[in-house]
Amino acid sequence: QVQLVESGGGLVQAGGSLRLSCVASGLTLTAYGMCWFRQAPWKEREFVAAISPRGILTYLTDSVEGRFTISRDHAKNTVYLQMNILRPEDTAVYYCGSMRGAWGPQAKRPDEYAYWGQGTQVTVSS
Repeated sequence: QVQLVESGGGLVQAGGSLRLSCVASGLTLTAYGMCWFRQAPWKEREFVAAISPRGILTYLTDSVEGRFTISRDHAKNTVYLQMNILRPEDTAVYYCGSMRGAWGPQAKRPDEYAYWGQGTQVTVSS
């Protein structure tokens, strides 16, 4: 049984930092592209970041470029999202996912993901 468990969310002031973690069980992360999406109240789930199976390639949405970094630790079967210089508009529930197919620009689409975690809340106060 595949399970993705996110952690690391919380309440932080604008300009602060958080690091989200996504621990996988039931699958070996080296075989899958992984992502972070987020969903704010009354909005659709939106792409944040993705990382290729071996961690060589990444995609980031424009609004987080220069502030967020996605990485993975295969020994720990974990994917991370380091978030710096947080803004109130980053407030959302953050979800990690594992891809169902091959890596590529399609990693930015939510329908490319077979499994999702339960999400972790990030709240940035102004």
